[in-house]
Amino acid sequence: MDLLLVVIGFVCVILGVFGSFLPLVPGPGLSWLGILLLYFTNSIPMNYYILGLTLVITLIISILDYVIPAQGTKRFGGSSYGVWGTNIGLVVGILAPIPFGFIIGPFAGAFVGELLYNSKDPSRAFKAATGSFIGFLASSFLKFIVCVVFLGLFVWITWQYRMQLW
Repeated sequence: MDLLLVVIGFVCVILGVFGSFLPLVPGPGLSWLGILLLYFTNSIPMNYYILGLTLVITLIISILDYVIPAQGTKRFGGSSYGVWGTNIGLVVGILAPIPFGFIIGPFAGAFVGELLYNSKDPSRAFKAATGSFIGFLASSFLKFIVCVVFLGLFVWITWQYRMQLW
């Protein structure tokens, strides 16, 4: 049973790393779930300090995931249309068979969203789309770093108790 929990936990942590760029997958939440599953094994003693600290980090990052793109859009003069366009563009960019769709999609989505909001000023729409895109990149990078750290923590804990697990 311990090995199954470790494998499922590892899959969750890996999916969390990929989920740090995908808007529909809660990356840090999945990574934290993987660490939690690791502590449900009989071989690894429960460490509430690590679980609590990583949970607080996960909650903060999850909140910032919504705040950072919105602040980027606002700072560059955009609206909520740009934020929604960024998220929709990311999904379309991931699903579209074009190279670097996950990068082009959010920018194009934010631009189209801002044009829907105010079609008379394309330069403002471009500026707001740039802000939304920079906010999306900053948020994704922050989630990626946290998920990679959680992956390292998972591997480190597993390595410490490897003889008891197998």
